[in-house]
Amino acid sequence: MSGLRRLRFGFSPCPNDTFAFWAAVHGKVPATFALEPVLADIEALNERAVARRDPLPVTKLSLPALAAVVDDYAVLPSGAALGFGCGPLVVCRDGAPLRSLADLAGARVAIPGRHTTAFLLLSTLSPAPPREVVAMRFEQVMPAIARGDCDAGLVIHESRFTYRDHGLRELADLGVLWERATGGPLPLGVIAARRDVPRDVFREVSAVLRASVELARREPAMPAAFVQAHAQELSADVQRRHIELYVNDFTVDLGAIGRAAIVALMARGRAAGLLPAGRSPFREDA
Repeated sequence: MSGLRRLRFGFSPCPNDTFAFWAAVHGKVPATFALEPVLADIEALNERAVARRDPLPVTKLSLPALAAVVDDYAVLPSGAALGFGCGPLVVCRDGAPLRSLADLAGARVAIPGRHTTAFLLLSTLSPAPPREVVAMRFEQVMPAIARGDCDAGLVIHESRFTYRDHGLRELADLGVLWERATGGPLPLGVIAARRDVPRDVFREVSAVLRASVELARREPAMPAAFVQAHAQELSADVQRRHIELYVNDFTVDLGAIGRAAIVALMARGRAAGLLPAGRSPFREDA
């Protein structure tokens, strides 16, 4: 692979991403290029793209970040984190007086980043905005609530499986609220490639990612060491549940339903004035 053209590929160290993309970044899928992994927290990838700071040719993005850079990036049909029952949770301490999203109007709320889909959902689904939001890395959210630094918080990734271990309880499931409102799956994050990537390369990257996801689902033991090496949560059971929830048929291919879900969430954010107006997130010539 050393002689191949290299394309930097940004994705998170979370189990679903390391599982899905292990084959793609380890040369296990035939390609005319080598995908070079750039592992970073999803909000770090969002901020890098939005700031146009050393932009990556291929990167994972939350939906608000995608909306901000939609002139530069287009969604690939494979690799997305999208589905049912996988939404962010709003949690608080077990003994907190909070009972509903409406109670957040007087609360200090920890969020895993202002460009995250989780924060967009909170902003569009909550009856009133929180008194204050505090942005931090996703793994810092639960400890901040448990310590009393924040009254409530948004948990994402594997935190949805472990928040009770921190003495926290669920206040709202934003994914359930989204599904009730739209009837469709929730698009959390997508893999996007720069629009200046040649069409044939754009298509090949998509094919490589699809083959990588399919290989991991067929042979789940193959990426296991890579997953374990990068996981925040070391429990093998939590990693397995995380992968089973977030790596699904939509990760293989968005299809019409997945594409419609992305359009619907971006349209809702734009209508609320939370996302900038812009073009379609898809590249129709690819």
